[in-house]
Amino acid sequence: MTQDIQFQVECLAAELAEMLINEYGWDIRHALDELYSSDTFAKLNDPECGLYYQGAVYIFQFLKSEIEIGKIA
Repeated sequence: MTQDIQFQVECLAAELAEMLINEYGWDIRHALDELYSSDTFAKLNDPECGLYYQGAVYIFQFLKSEIEIGKIA
């Protein structure tokens, strides 16, 4: 993974963690644990997938679906 892609993933991770905190009322530790252990984050880290090109709001819909129904919709 290039440094540019890694930087983009890290920026998205910060936005996604903040969205989890706002949506579910979790503390930062819980939000990051959920994010980093999710299939959505695994896909975000996969340069072949290209998910890192998308915006945080778009990615958050996948993450929220994974959290609420147990799979990426």
